[in-house]
Amino acid sequence: MGAEPAWATLSLTLPDVDPRWLEGFCRGFYELSREFGVQLVGGNLAHGPLNITVGAYGHVPADTALRRDGARAGDVIYVTGVLGDAALALNHLLGRQLLDAVAFASVRARLVRPHPRVGEGLRLRGIASAAIDISDGLLADLGHVLAASGVGARIELSRLPVSDVYRREFARAGWEPALTQGDDYELCFSVPPARVAALEALTPMLGCQITRIGEAVGEAGLTVLDASGHRYVARHAGYDHFMQHANKGN
Repeated sequence: MGAEPAWATLSLTLPDVDPRWLEGFCRGFYELSREFGVQLVGGNLAHGPLNITVGAYGHVPADTALRRDGARAGDVIYVTGVLGDAALALNHLLGRQLLDAVAFASVRARLVRPHPRVGEGLRLRGIASAAIDISDGLLADLGHVLAASGVGARIELSRLPVSDVYRREFARAGWEPALTQGDDYELCFSVPPARVAALEALTPMLGCQITRIGEAVGEAGLTVLDASGHRYVARHAGYDHFMQHANKGN
């Protein structure tokens, strides 16, 4: 949301005490905390089924937070980084679409050690009109922005940024991993036409690529177009937190 990270709380429920597991968990938690200057200020430790709940908090100047409800018709829609690699890694681990060792090594970190786009969010303050991170899939998360903003959107499949590994696997994977599976934690954001030049000037200072994938429109709904200009209908809309048989990873 364009905030500067400050502190976090951690609630950890464990079925038993496993010193080796705890050491690895704490090492990863504190490495990320130090990188972003986050202090662990409290939480809870309890016995029970494994459950990890983290609340992250930060500071943002008044009226500058990157919210979901600011997109307007005519705004340009962008994403950071590439999409779908975390899904490829998950599908491999679940035996759904096996990768060779080199390909899996290339995408594994995107699933198990995603890197928060904190710096990018800070720099987008005053430029982006709305933003969200892609955790539940591009279609689902962009859909949240559109619903909150009261607009629709058109996006073009040919513009979606994917990795070299994804391109090589495309014949088997198709567009679904990049559109619906999530866990990429890239940013999807909208920019008013008057601020596009400011975004382009900012791009060299960002830590990743940004890609224009479509635009917001006045008519409600999210339309996905293929390279021929025909409408593409995804098999799933993305992860639904309250469905009994949620399709995250499907």
